[in-house]
Amino acid sequence: MASGPKDSFTEKYLQGKIPETKRGLRAPDLVLRPFGFEVDLASSDRVSGRFTVTQCCCQPFDVLHGGVSALVSEALASMGAHISSGFKRIAGIELNINHLKAASLGMNVYASANPISVGNRIQVWEVKFWNIPASDVSRQIDPSALPKNSILAVSRVTFLMGLPISSSKSRATEELKITSSM
Repeated sequence: MASGPKDSFTEKYLQGKIPETKRGLRAPDLVLRPFGFEVDLASSDRVSGRFTVTQCCCQPFDVLHGGVSALVSEALASMGAHISSGFKRIAGIELNINHLKAASLGMNVYASANPISVGNRIQVWEVKFWNIPASDVSRQIDPSALPKNSILAVSRVTFLMGLPISSSKSRATEELKITSSM
């Protein structure tokens, strides 16, 4: 994937001169923080992370609220689309999600977003959610090695690209640059 021109901040990051880029970094997207989402990887090819299903992200029946998985889908795909656009502003224009299995209270969930199509005006990303055993919570995960029967949900998110970013919102881009690993 073309990542666009690299500025001095991104160059420093890629050279490992920015210490906050290790696995388990607090999510740069503020809406993911209340339920403890941790980013494992953020790049133009994949954005992934994990969280544990707690009461704050459950519906009354002690299973993950579908709105939370939709929120995670859009947040991860947005990070990837923003990075792959060369850190230009993007806007979600469509999201669909299929919940295949319930994620119960206490379950560990891993999510990974990957681009399906990256164009100059439109990007489409797929996001998958898996149930992972407690033994996998602290290790790096290869999504291709996860069993198919552990998939909890699948979504697609479509973005409009190349919108202008106001100077008052440039801080969000800088936080994502810290997280990204182009």
